[in-house]
Amino acid sequence: MNDKISRIQFDILTIFEKEKKSVSQREIAKLINKSVGTVNKAVASLTELGYISKDGITSDGLDALEPYRVRKAVFIAAGFGTRLVPVTLNTPKPLVRVNGKRIIDTLLDAVLEAGIQEIYIVRGYLAEQFDQLLYKYPMIKFIENPAYNEANNISSAMCARYLLGNAYVFEADLYLSNPDIIKKYQYTTNFLGIYMDRTDDWCFEVKDGIIQQQKVGGLNCYQEVGISYWNEQDGIKLAEHIKATYEMPGGKERYWDQVPLVVFLKEYNVEIRPCNAEDIVEIDTYKELKAIDKTYDV
Repeated sequence: MNDKISRIQFDILTIFEKEKKSVSQREIAKLINKSVGTVNKAVASLTELGYISKDGITSDGLDALEPYRVRKAVFIAAGFGTRLVPVTLNTPKPLVRVNGKRIIDTLLDAVLEAGIQEIYIVRGYLAEQFDQLLYKYPMIKFIENPAYNEANNISSAMCARYLLGNAYVFEADLYLSNPDIIKKYQYTTNFLGIYMDRTDDWCFEVKDGIIQQQKVGGLNCYQEVGISYWNEQDGIKLAEHIKATYEMPGGKERYWDQVPLVVFLKEYNVEIRPCNAEDIVEIDTYKELKAIDKTYDV
């Protein structure tokens, strides 16, 4: 394994890897919101290391990125989707079609585009219906959650707790509009959020880029989006902490993300990864579904 690269070196290498060619320092500065002078120093260091050249990223540069490649994707997909009744009476919410495309397909396609082939779906409600995904996505492995109807989604995390290191964790009912937010590489553990002046939804208080508190409703905060990445070390901790929380009094009523963001908050430094409201369409109610897809408005 290569020596650990700095955050700015990582950011620049991922740009070069994605573009497949050399990128100007001015373009890089704009993309990562750093000064041209700062970028100039980082580019010089990467050139000296042999990680980039006038033609773009080198094989050594790709090797330097390899420890940061995301290896797995875990989908939490066991719930009832009660707020989308009546359409979810016979169909799990992730399999509901929006403008002809299943909700979960928007996520799976982005995962595959990022080169992630190790995909797990934790299923429960109408579990057998997820088998239809295998025609398009034969690499999927299913994990059965027998407790989905008697516990919150922490029960799904319990079933998949040993798979969460170096992995994306998805709520499977998010309709992804911008697949580019699913990156091939991640530098460290993070959670997606949309900056809001005001929200009544689940949100994060953030300081210096690190999540300080998860709560419902707030001002000048980040509205939580159910997509996160957990590095190898944090994944190991999560396996232990999910089990410990699940076995606590009232633990089965927890949401899985409350484990690292509430119960064991001090054990983690979870970065906020900002995204835009238009990147993801959260369809929480049947009314919202009808507004997006007119075929339901009958």
